Amino acid sequence: MSTILREIGMIARALDSISNIEFKELDLAKGQYLYLVRICEHPGIIQGEVAKMIKVDRTTAARAIKKLERNGFIEKRGDKNNKKINRLFPTDKGENAYSFIKRENDYSEDVALEGLTKKESKTLFNLLQRVRKNIEKDWEFVKKGNKRNY
Repeated sequence: MSTILREIGMIARALDSISNIEFKELDLAKGQYLYLVRICEHPGIIQGEVAKMIKVDRTTAARAIKKLERNGFIEKRGDKNNKKINRLFPTDKGENAYSFIKRENDYSEDVALEGLTKKESKTLFNLLQRVRKNIEKDWEFVKKGNKRNY
């Protein structure tokens, strides 16, 4: 059995757990920081694009985004050209939370890459991007109701 995906999973779960504990003081529920970060980094993004970036279904994204809006972290604004589209923007509260989240992310990345050279870090990043792109193909395929052949 391959241990690479187990290692990636353990890293992801550990970092997510740390984040959820540390961001509790910001009044963010589990995993909401992921949505807030994408909205802060892409003001005016639409809900479907946020879901795609985070790799969740639209219903899950809608629920999290609604909570962020209810708690004053983001606001929805209608699109000027298409009345059916709502664009997402961070509020001042959201921007303040984002700066805290960004500091935590930078710290966690420094800890994670401790002992690696710049070249090793870049190689790791490039390899992980390739792995993500490989997985995205299957994610899109399965998300559309298809079954993979093992």
